[in-house]
Amino acid sequence: MKILFISPRYEGGIGGHAFRVAEKLREVGFDVKLMHVPHIPIKNLKNPSFAIFGIIKAIFDREKYDVVHAWNVPSAFVMKFVKAKKKVLSVHGIYSEQIDALHSTATSSMVSATESKVLKFADVLTTDSKSVQKTYKEKLGLDFVYLPAPLDVEKFNEIPYVKKVENQIAYVGRDSFEKGTDILRSIEPQIKGKIVYCINMPWHEAMKNLKTSSILVVPSRMESLPQSIKEAFFLKTPVIATSVGDIPEVIKNNETGILVPSNDPQSLLEAINSLLENKEKASNIAEHAHDFIIKNFTWEKLISKYIDFYKNLG
Repeated sequence: MKILFISPRYEGGIGGHAFRVAEKLREVGFDVKLMHVPHIPIKNLKNPSFAIFGIIKAIFDREKYDVVHAWNVPSAFVMKFVKAKKKVLSVHGIYSEQIDALHSTATSSMVSATESKVLKFADVLTTDSKSVQKTYKEKLGLDFVYLPAPLDVEKFNEIPYVKKVENQIAYVGRDSFEKGTDILRSIEPQIKGKIVYCINMPWHEAMKNLKTSSILVVPSRMESLPQSIKEAFFLKTPVIATSVGDIPEVIKNNETGILVPSNDPQSLLEAINSLLENKEKASNIAEHAHDFIIKNFTWEKLISKYIDFYKNLG
């Protein structure tokens, strides 16, 4: 089966997931090509320039594919012009809500008006989030296939053995409004530890910092399900996160992690300082979280689901 993946980039959130899926599919015999498209690296021009340059590239691409798989809404505009038997679009999060939080009212209104139309460019829609699946069904009457994002545990063999650093707190992700980094920074002077911000950092370096940390903090205002939580679970670093998106699907409060309300700096501060002081609780949470991720979110558990998904498209 010949598959083309389209993403603005192949690192970070959904782009990193696309790259990992491509790697695994190749290992089991699929022919997967990644489309690389240039863009203008300016905030309000990134997605429009990616779409324009991608469409031009797709029009002149003479190859025909069994499946074209676009990752996130901007890629759908490119996908539309690719010659393929089946077209798949994956969305992590409610796209119009993300745009509303990050851009102007005019941009948000335009995206909301076209969101349903763009999603219908695809023959099949997928998401890694049950909450996204539910919201799009209620909001637009669209059906999404739930494909959870697996954790490639073999990659962690490359992370060297390191000891935990006393009272070190990690943040792993983008530095943006929806991720709540401003909330974390606002309470930083009152935290009884040191925060390491793993922003725009190579994966291996970020994972080394995460492995040495006493806590991973996820202060997001909106999310689907951050891969960093699964990574922390595997590395036995306890997680404190806001109860948004699909985070409560994996964090059972006081069992596999600590949940706090979104946009509540005081609750976040109290949870961090309390867990830093309670080493036994932190250790128990880390063990339960590790067991949970091994049983539910590894490629060993989920690869057959991906193989069946692509084979059934034919």
